[in-house]
Amino acid sequence: MGMYVNPDEELLRRAVNSRIYVDKSMLLHELNQLLNTEDCFVCVARPRRFGKSMAGNMIAAYYSKSANSRPIFENLKIAQSPDFETYLNAFNVIKFDVNGFYSNSNGKKNIVPIFTAKIREELIEEFPECGLKKSWSLADCIAQIYKKTKKKFVVIIDEYDVLVREKVNASIFDSYLAFLNGIFKNADLAPAFALVYLTGILPVVRDKIQSKLNLFREYIMTGAKQLTEFVGFTEEETQTLCNQYGMDFEECRRWYNGYKMTYHDKSFDIYSPQSVVQAMGNKEFGDYWTQTGSYDSIKIYISMNFEGIKDDVKAMIAGERIDVDVDEYLNTMTDFHSKDAVYTYLIHLGYLAYDKNSKRCYIPNNEIRSEWIIAIKTDSDYAEAIRIVNNSKILLDKTIEDDAQAVADALSAAHEQLMSKQRYNHEACLQSAIRFAYFYATSRYTIISELPAGKGYADVVFIPYIPNVPAMIVELKRNHCTGAALQQIESKQYFNVMEKYQGDLLLVAVNYDEKTNAHTCEIKRFVK
Repeated sequence: MGMYVNPDEELLRRAVNSRIYVDKSMLLHELNQLLNTEDCFVCVARPRRFGKSMAGNMIAAYYSKSANSRPIFENLKIAQSPDFETYLNAFNVIKFDVNGFYSNSNGKKNIVPIFTAKIREELIEEFPECGLKKSWSLADCIAQIYKKTKKKFVVIIDEYDVLVREKVNASIFDSYLAFLNGIFKNADLAPAFALVYLTGILPVVRDKIQSKLNLFREYIMTGAKQLTEFVGFTEEETQTLCNQYGMDFEECRRWYNGYKMTYHDKSFDIYSPQSVVQAMGNKEFGDYWTQTGSYDSIKIYISMNFEGIKDDVKAMIAGERIDVDVDEYLNTMTDFHSKDAVYTYLIHLGYLAYDKNSKRCYIPNNEIRSEWIIAIKTDSDYAEAIRIVNNSKILLDKTIEDDAQAVADALSAAHEQLMSKQRYNHEACLQSAIRFAYFYATSRYTIISELPAGKGYADVVFIPYIPNVPAMIVELKRNHCTGAALQQIESKQYFNVMEKYQGDLLLVAVNYDEKTNAHTCEIKRFVK
């Protein structure tokens, strides 16, 4: 066994022995269905800290003929699969991390000869009977081993896209591309591979040159197909951890949920694994995922302002969803010529989530929303938006104090910030303005638009998840009066949605006059 060729099970053992380990071994069952088929070339792309490397270590430990991994897997879910025994430790495995070689070279060297030499050296040592030579390419070595032994290979390349993301110079990238094409687009060599598993953040680049790698079937953030439940932690897995560690599941949902993904007729709520694990271990919810990266990842792109990006950003911070064409992005770091390409890139990074059914993107949760606020703070074009966010705590306090004029003034400012995006639908824009103006309220309330209540739908409902704050029902009117809004709340009995809530209830009526752009507000309090 070696570091790159037929590795052992030690990395998997370390993961399983960790304080928190979520069993994702049924991923192996799905991959077993792809072995030795035309679909055996797999590209799995997901954001950083979503368990890519851990999955790669598990895959290597399962398939590697040199690993003694049976005692570990016998205690995991995959052991119950009918194909468990068939493929356990049944293949030659080559596994390497491109990012490791890139980091060690300081990004200045052509890393292909470096990792090629190290892997070839281990192949020569592992297969002395095959007559491999140091002058041979990896493709030649693999072909010779397969010819002599008839044993197939599983190849796992972690962070395969790092050279794309780091925008290395053309000569280095061309060398890397030639390496990938030379191995995986070689028809004579294809029978030697049982499975090829690439993992990274971006899908395979789709420009004219690199489309040669289109044999890879992609499982990505805009469509993970049958691997969807393995993208991150599922809601069931997260709830189990919250119960085990005595943490509030609803609070966990607000912090780390939001990546809703579908496959066929099944829907999955996907949570950020790193964040959930850190929160459970620290017994405290907070911003963990974004601490592993930099807000510069999004700042540079939202400053471009293609086709009104800045208006969209304000709307998404307010909780709105934005239309996006995810097929336009070529998966490069240079072809950002439209906002669709920018949004799709940010979906792959995890800074946006994607609703496949509505084809819209949005900010998934509180943790990521805080990163967006940091990103726009120093941009002068967002100065007024940041002022509104900073004043949102004061606005919540003023609302609880029944200060209707303060509410009207704040909503007027927020509405003006979002107006250019949705002139055609003032009521929808005003709903977004409310969520924007009450940004701070997400730390105390679950905020729901168009909530079924009584005999209709309440426009915006604030449901407390901490004690001693009043619930709020906000009803919006356009070109009417606040009295009409209050009357609608009472006549349609919207307050019934709060019948199980034991605290006070505020009815907040808001009217917007299209002719004068004036906002008025009236607040009525029910005390239980």
